[in-house]
Amino acid sequence: MASAYTPGLTVSGDIVVRRTRRLPIKGEVLVKDGDPVQPDQVVARAMLPGILQTIKLSEKMGVEAKDVPGLFQLKPGDPIEKGQTIAETKGFFGMFKSTVVSDFTGTVESVSEVTGSVLVREPSIPVDVKAYVQGTVADTIPDEGAIIETRCAMVQGIFGIGGERNGTIRIAVADPSKVLDAGDIQPSDAGKILIGGSGVTYEAIQRASDVGVIGLLAGGIKDSDLVKFLGYDIGVAITGSEQINLTLLVTEGFGFLAMAQRTFELLKSLEGQSASINGATQIRAGVIRPEIIVPLSASAAQSNKAAEAFELKLGTPIRVIREPYFGRLGSVTDLPAQLQVVDSGTEVRVLRAKLDSGEEVTVPRANVEIIATA
Repeated sequence: MASAYTPGLTVSGDIVVRRTRRLPIKGEVLVKDGDPVQPDQVVARAMLPGILQTIKLSEKMGVEAKDVPGLFQLKPGDPIEKGQTIAETKGFFGMFKSTVVSDFTGTVESVSEVTGSVLVREPSIPVDVKAYVQGTVADTIPDEGAIIETRCAMVQGIFGIGGERNGTIRIAVADPSKVLDAGDIQPSDAGKILIGGSGVTYEAIQRASDVGVIGLLAGGIKDSDLVKFLGYDIGVAITGSEQINLTLLVTEGFGFLAMAQRTFELLKSLEGQSASINGATQIRAGVIRPEIIVPLSASAAQSNKAAEAFELKLGTPIRVIREPYFGRLGSVTDLPAQLQVVDSGTEVRVLRAKLDSGEEVTVPRANVEIIATA
């Protein structure tokens, strides 16, 4: 077999990507096909119905339920304000009147002569979906959202936490083997995405959080430091919704692992540019990779070979994702067509690769992922 296709990580200086921006419920799309968009621009908005609250009017006024509609001063559909007088009894010879004010702001939903209660719908809650990346609207999804297309440099990682954020890239270490520590973080780094080398320490994460750094990217992280920062042991299903004020992305794995030279050099070439970062990771069906995306200007864009990004062929750069070579980088040297028996006793397709250390190894094709480059 001359070539094959396999999922993999993208590390590319020039690639076209699309990101679907979809509302959780039906709403209004605020852009149209071809519109240029910025990362913080709202492209779609929906209104979640407000909470339905109950005012027990008969109980508050000490009257029978059937008398409530006649005492209530508003009608369904009327706006209502917290503290507003909504009902008043006639009293006795104009004295000893009982007055009730609203506990909520919203709209009158209904008045019941059976329960003696008034239902108030609180104001709707807006749900906005932003573009996330700088680009162009490639397509709109009626009542739901839009698909944003951008030509960019992109680095995908192995694992991440934290949601979508935007900031300016700064290289915080001298080389890809250096660990990012608290001393590498400056007060002026607020709003920036810092690039480390082989790892990032707990002290650095905490310092970054205190300073206002919005993103950290490094080769690896110790799981104990991650748990210490979050305050709990993170699950393996999906990340990205953590209640933290920064996004963290690792490119190689857990522990301190030197960032691939090609990845570090690409990020170094992008220093000072605005980027979008997302730590959302899903390792089961429907894989989601954490990523950093840097839009390219027309003058910076090079020839794009995205269509060939995941073709497994001779010379393709790969990363091994299973032991005994987990995390090792290399390139494909041979793609034998025949099936081979592996240690588990099963017959699988394999490849031969030369690791960066110079070692020649044979591994199942399912145990590697492509590092797409352009």
